[in-house]
Amino acid sequence: MKKGLLIVISGPSGVGKGTVIKELMKNQDLNLIYSISMTTRKARNGEQNGVNYFFVDEKEFLEKIKEDNFLEYANFVGNYYGTPKDFVERKREEGFNVLLEIEVEGAKQVLSKCKDALSIFLIPPSIEELEKRIRNRKTESDEVIFKRLEKANREISETNLYNYVVCNQSIEKATEEIGEIIKNKILNKSS
Repeated sequence: MKKGLLIVISGPSGVGKGTVIKELMKNQDLNLIYSISMTTRKARNGEQNGVNYFFVDEKEFLEKIKEDNFLEYANFVGNYYGTPKDFVERKREEGFNVLLEIEVEGAKQVLSKCKDALSIFLIPPSIEELEKRIRNRKTESDEVIFKRLEKANREISETNLYNYVVCNQSIEKATEEIGEIIKNKILNKSS
């Protein structure tokens, strides 16, 4: 069996990563599996261990750090989050193409450890369009929106770290473009 790809997708908050990934997951030809993160935060109502996250206590998480069993990890608002190396490698060995949706800082860690990863950065058509999309959610204050846009500008300045940059002008077009990139990588890998 051929080893699967590791696919890293990043992009600023509000660019549509989740929606594009949901559409990509429907394409059976891509043989995708979504990477499950490990966290020390408590499960929320309806969340299942091994489905939404691998829920562990801090002691176990820190042990996994010592064992170098994360492709990346970070502490965010008092909880650890990370991508378990053993889960990703097992799924790749089973032939799945593992999809990892991750922020730029995490992507840097992954790309330094997995030289064969396929990395894709999803950008908005413009910062103005990104602001419009975030404002249309009606979930954040002006201050939070300003911070998100500042962060988006910093992240966009690091697109040179990625193999591909795809503009999310429309969900359909971005999904199709990323699907083609993945298909081409699969075909080139097997030849």
